[in-house]
Amino acid sequence: MADPKQYHFDLPTTGRPDHAPIAEEWYPGIKSAALATSRKRKVDAIKGIRAVVIHATAGSSSAGAASVTFDGNASFHWLIPDENEAQHGAFVWATCHEARAAFHVRSDKSHPAINSGKADVNHWSLGIELVNAQVGSHSFSDWQVQAAADLVRYAWAKYPNLTHVVSHAMLDPGRRSDPGTLFPWDDFRERVLSAPEVATPDLIAALPEAVLSPEGSCCMGA
Repeated sequence: MADPKQYHFDLPTTGRPDHAPIAEEWYPGIKSAALATSRKRKVDAIKGIRAVVIHATAGSSSAGAASVTFDGNASFHWLIPDENEAQHGAFVWATCHEARAAFHVRSDKSHPAINSGKADVNHWSLGIELVNAQVGSHSFSDWQVQAAADLVRYAWAKYPNLTHVVSHAMLDPGRRSDPGTLFPWDDFRERVLSAPEVATPDLIAALPEAVLSPEGSCCMGA
């Protein structure tokens, strides 16, 4: 049986995607709560990101998961809806500003294999929550697994020093087992590492000539 406490892989130094778009929408009303339940990062908000942490909610709804942020108890950057929710298959919820340290791992937790065992994981990581009850045979949908992989690829394209993809259970094995034995970690890893490159939109070619070469620009001295 899979052991969530061993879920971890490092992103290679080659193969970083140039363009990895995601479909996301802000969870309704959560922005101010996310600001209150997060902190300014102790590291550079781009260069300092080293890890993505994969969680599961141990609940059956996005509303239940988001309530921990509204209540001021925890926060995380993205939330992936379950298959019984209307948003499933359409988009993931953004639940905290990426530039902020969300509180999804206890500050004293760490692992020697992750960022040289440094603590304060929240300050140099991003947190992804998948809605899953974590009981019985409540499996993850194919779309949820793909959405998690897409989020990791998005982060991999954006953050130049991102290296680790790790389970919550590996960082806090005494308290946590998420994302659980039913999360298909090997399949997820393969989707992250083997996804086809997404073409970068040819935005310049799409712009009208007047926009590309404006007359009377304020930056052009008379």
